[in-house]
Amino acid sequence: MSGSKHYGGSEGTGALAAHVVPLRVLLGVWLALVVLSVVTVGATKVDLGSMNLVIALAIAFFKASLVGLYFMHLRYDQPFHAIALVTSLLFVALFVGLALLDTVHYQHEMIPGYAPGMGR
Repeated sequence: MSGSKHYGGSEGTGALAAHVVPLRVLLGVWLALVVLSVVTVGATKVDLGSMNLVIALAIAFFKASLVGLYFMHLRYDQPFHAIALVTSLLFVALFVGLALLDTVHYQHEMIPGYAPGMGR
């Protein structure tokens, strides 16, 4: 017999039991997400210039990390899945960054204050 827990009574099905997170932990994470949401709304009321974007992204990153770690169970999962998630997010950031690099080439053609399709 192996040391892992299986669903049902048959051996060799390969279906491992899911990790059960205590309710206290889930409520703590939920409370942290609510507090961070309030902080996000409060941060919009304070004008810190270009730091507003940095603060908003930092809060969003922390909230996404909490959701991924606890509600998606990445904290208790195999490290391979976390590596796959982080790698895919890095590639998305790379592709978006490369797409944004070419905005310099057509920025002189943009009309200040004009957004296409708005106000029709």
